[in-house]
Amino acid sequence: MSSESRPLLRRCTVGDVAPILDADGVRRALRRLAHEIVEANQGTRDLVLVGIQSGGAVLARRLVEQIEEFEGTRPPLGAIDITLHRDDLAQRGLNAAPLPSDLPDVDGRVVVLVDDVLMTGRSVRAAMDALNDYGRPRAIRLAVLVDRGHRELPIRADMVGKNIPTARVDNVRVLLEEVDGRDAVVIVPGRADV
Repeated sequence: MSSESRPLLRRCTVGDVAPILDADGVRRALRRLAHEIVEANQGTRDLVLVGIQSGGAVLARRLVEQIEEFEGTRPPLGAIDITLHRDDLAQRGLNAAPLPSDLPDVDGRVVVLVDDVLMTGRSVRAAMDALNDYGRPRAIRLAVLVDRGHRELPIRADMVGKNIPTARVDNVRVLLEEVDGRDAVVIVPGRADV
């Protein structure tokens, strides 16, 4: 739909829209991702999960718990902040203080970066740059809950919970129980004329 024919949408809040994934959908997607991660690695040997702060860190912790549940072994878990490695801070208006990074040894390991939403690829590029400050992984893989397209960099996820086609102006929000009080994925429509 072109911007001329697209109806003007009123400003919406997260509570106004029906979820694309509800709590059960998020749970199923994460369980599937956990199985895909272990299968791609042929087990948990040398596997490390690193969540991109902040939503990815919550999801990485859940994935590690899922893997421990069905594999009986808990892969090391880390969280990485990418604030100082972003190339679009000025455009995004970000001036927040970085969150702490806490990583296990990544040298020679298979690191699965975990993020909540993949769009342009800039966060993932920044995460790979930040990860190199901590060591040299044998391989880096990417697992995301939502892939919404609109790449600006040649980055693709190895494992995806759900592909959601969106307009570039839309806002995809991943709500997490630990932060938002409920699990859901919603699209808050944007306006093409903004």
